[in-house]
Amino acid sequence: MPAHNPFRAALAARQPQIGLWLSMADPYLAEVAATARFDWLLIDGEHAPNDVRSTLAALQAVAPHGANPVVRVVQGDTALIKQMLDIGAKTLLVPMVDTAEQATAIVSATRYPPLGIRGVGSAVGRASEWSARTDYLQVADDEVCLLVQAETVQALQNLEAICAVDGVHGVFIGPADLAASMGHRGNPGHPEVQGAIEGAMKTILASGKAAGTLTSDPVLAQRYLELGCSFVAVGVDVLLFANAARALRGRFAGAEAPAPAKPGAAY
Repeated sequence: MPAHNPFRAALAARQPQIGLWLSMADPYLAEVAATARFDWLLIDGEHAPNDVRSTLAALQAVAPHGANPVVRVVQGDTALIKQMLDIGAKTLLVPMVDTAEQATAIVSATRYPPLGIRGVGSAVGRASEWSARTDYLQVADDEVCLLVQAETVQALQNLEAICAVDGVHGVFIGPADLAASMGHRGNPGHPEVQGAIEGAMKTILASGKAAGTLTSDPVLAQRYLELGCSFVAVGVDVLLFANAARALRGRFAGAEAPAPAKPGAAY
């Protein structure tokens, strides 16, 4: 079977991909989200309470549907990346990548020797369909789509070098951490932050790599798509639920419903 990752192919073709963040850490709700026809779903292992088993369950829940799963690991750890690839994750999002050296090491973790250092154990893994895919070791490197997060001032200073790393297919701008790094913690909408985000997106696109981000503001999302971003997440499942639940309670007399949560504040 030839290498196949439709999300990687879509990014290479600059086809806009609209996504949803999955932070509830529940496969049943991941399956519900998968029926909503988003192009991609981010299974979050950094700020949501997912581990290897719950990530596997989410991958299995999403698999029968058309959405492409993207797994965000807690950090660019070689052993963890190996586990995620073995359970069938093809697209990874790695947070807090500040230098080209970090990006190069992460690429190496996604590739088998002699091109990388990924441990060979696919024969007993979901990725190879438990050895039913007899050519898996030959095509696996080409199936991986690696996205790295640039979300600090340092990362933006090194952005051209990060984008130049072979094996990095896209760069995701993390607005909340970038805002904090720039001295505007909790305010990713600050003009300085937005200016930095737009400048970074232009740098990424000029390098030939895919650019992406997360925002629950539909106006901003449209702006990023117009700039040429290929993968934009437009909401977070737990905030969609929280805000809908609070709004429902607030419709009844005497309610003191809390204010809606600010979108993307922790991402």
